[in-house]
Amino acid sequence: MATTEVLLLKYIKTLGSEGDLVKVRSGYARNFLFPNGVALPLTHANKKRIEALQKARGVREKHDLEHAQAQAEQLSHMSLAIVVKTGENGRMFGAVTAKEICDHLAGSGMEIDRKKIHLSAPIKEVGCHKISIKLHTDVFVDLNLDVVSENPIAA
Repeated sequence: MATTEVLLLKYIKTLGSEGDLVKVRSGYARNFLFPNGVALPLTHANKKRIEALQKARGVREKHDLEHAQAQAEQLSHMSLAIVVKTGENGRMFGAVTAKEICDHLAGSGMEIDRKKIHLSAPIKEVGCHKISIKLHTDVFVDLNLDVVSENPIAA
């Protein structure tokens, strides 16, 4: 298969970040990267743009890290309580998922993408749970989550 070298203009999860020179298949470059404006063919004129793109990337990464650290500071002092419906014996109807946690965090003023909330499995039991939130590649936060029953559980 024929490959071509391209200069990335935007971050692409599987390829790299802006300013990176990558080799991709010609069809992928011609049919996806170039029409969507996320890459340029590697020419002498485009090589001059590499330094400017890498400088912009450094500024963006620094800003993202500072923002993630500020969010981590706020989250480290928070604990979250989610009220769920339960049956007579205290078993939950359904489960608490990352989307519900994200919605509760948004209600308290923290805008976090649900993909950053890491649950090994949906929470299906009432009680205290620790969840991990990956805000940045270098910033992790553990959050205490209390899952509470809507109706009192008989002893």
